[in-house]
Amino acid sequence: MSDKVTAPRIRAMKGRERIVSITAYDAPMAKLADEAGVDFILVGDSVGDVVLGYPTTIPVTLEEILHHTRAVRRGVSRALLVADMPFGTYQPSVEVAMESAVALMKAGAEAVKVEGASESISHMVKAGIPVMGHVGLTPQSVFAFGGHKVQGKGGDADAILNAAQYVQEQGAFAVVLELVPAALAARITKCLDIPTIGIGAGVQCDGQIQVLHDVLGLSERVFKHAKPFMDGRGEVQKALKQYTDEVRKGSFPGESNSF
Repeated sequence: MSDKVTAPRIRAMKGRERIVSITAYDAPMAKLADEAGVDFILVGDSVGDVVLGYPTTIPVTLEEILHHTRAVRRGVSRALLVADMPFGTYQPSVEVAMESAVALMKAGAEAVKVEGASESISHMVKAGIPVMGHVGLTPQSVFAFGGHKVQGKGGDADAILNAAQYVQEQGAFAVVLELVPAALAARITKCLDIPTIGIGAGVQCDGQIQVLHDVLGLSERVFKHAKPFMDGRGEVQKALKQYTDEVRKGSFPGESNSF
């Protein structure tokens, strides 16, 4: 399918076809993902620890997400473009949430993603802003969780299900389930009318999302919930080593690289 992907289309894909998503933080990578046929691209606040060198996503600012959203916008034509709302841009009040979401939409986003059971979701939806939810391990609450740990084990399962149902009731068109047991994710997926997008939540979700650098093998670690589909770090290091060697030997630039 080559036609433009929209939030209503993502919602309508539930039970009909699997939804594919990935993060992107710049125009070239966004263009490659778009051309590969992913359904939606997320400008995640994971840009903080993946690209900007922060220890967590918490330091990421709205201005940084706006910057990367504008960049990714320039590389995307078909996929739905979703922008994360970073920590502090929706928790203080509905008014703050609305201002933040409006800024992201003006920067080129076609939907925003909010972590947790936020009451701001319904206000944004009423204003015409498509909202994607996010429950389970919500990275902006990493300190409250005591680290990046699987959520929803044992007695906590119902709390995750209730949060997902609340997000749906607030008008979200889809919800990310992060680091929850596969059986719980399957249960939530069956209970909801909106699509579930899993990351470390098993194959029974309606779709999957992964961090670009994990998929390309560019991350320093291989996470249990991810799979590198190429040895990106190895290939990049090999190319840079060859470049370094050729410059030092004087074999680059050659005649074909000169004017």
